[in-house]
Amino acid sequence: MPAITDRSTEEPLLGKMSMNHGTLACRDIAKTRRFYEEVLGLDVVQGSPVSLMVRKGANYVYAVVEAPIEKEGSMLNHNGFEVATAEEVDAAYRKLLTVKEEWGLKIMPPRTIHGDHTFYFLDFDGNWWEIVSIRKGGYIADFSDKDWDLTGRHHLDSWCDLYTKEKKLMHMHDPEARALAKEAETKV
Repeated sequence: MPAITDRSTEEPLLGKMSMNHGTLACRDIAKTRRFYEEVLGLDVVQGSPVSLMVRKGANYVYAVVEAPIEKEGSMLNHNGFEVATAEEVDAAYRKLLTVKEEWGLKIMPPRTIHGDHTFYFLDFDGNWWEIVSIRKGGYIADFSDKDWDLTGRHHLDSWCDLYTKEKKLMHMHDPEARALAKEAETKV
């Protein structure tokens, strides 16, 4: 159920840590490595006969492990690549279309949603990917730009259902979503 949440006042159980990796599954480690290097341009190292470590432009890495995969993942559970402009998103889309059949990709057309220009594609391992051009500073800017943060704004509780039903793909860094929130605040 959609809701406005509050920041916890409890001390974290695990204290200070840094996120440094996630895990992806693959069906065929050799084919997946070729795809990651030749198509996605990832840096790849192989740590075992059934695993790779991959990264692209950051200190966050994925362990990629060969394992049985029974079904594709949900598009909500995707991995994102950021580019600078909408034109770069469209160019990446066109490039992927040229190798769609070779790599068994399912590619959604580009569109502007939640304030960003983006497209999603599903790889042959059942992993969803997004290529997106977002506002200056990217998603990390959301942690310093508090205008978008709904935390503790309980006066907007009644607005949550309407927002979720009508605008569920919008993020608060979208100027249209912010305008809707400001409009709702004036009605309270």
